[in-house]
Amino acid sequence: MTAENGAPDPHEPSAHPVNGLDEVVHQRVRLGILTIAHEARRAEFGYLRTQLDLTAGNLSKHLSVLEAAGLIEVEKGYAGRRGRTWITLTAAGSTALADEIARLKQLIARVETTDTPEDR
Repeated sequence: MTAENGAPDPHEPSAHPVNGLDEVVHQRVRLGILTIAHEARRAEFGYLRTQLDLTAGNLSKHLSVLEAAGLIEVEKGYAGRRGRTWITLTAAGSTALADEIARLKQLIARVETTDTPEDR
């Protein structure tokens, strides 16, 4: 089945799973941010920067994209006298991450069940 614009409907079961990947979520760094925020429930900026091997500026740009999409919340405050920034996953972010993981699992299943040229 196709969408109104003639493109395949990514929610249609027959559509290829790659069609449902979310460009905001799927980018390597942003997927890492969402995953760490999911695991930690609340991640500190410096921890994310270290774990993902990013500069502060690069991480800030990715956080801005995720925040604008409503996938994370950014909280600024202090720990002692030092300013800190914490990131938490929103409900929409949790759903987007789960959807992305489900699509990736579908892709993996397709690859694992496809015969290789040596098997033919």
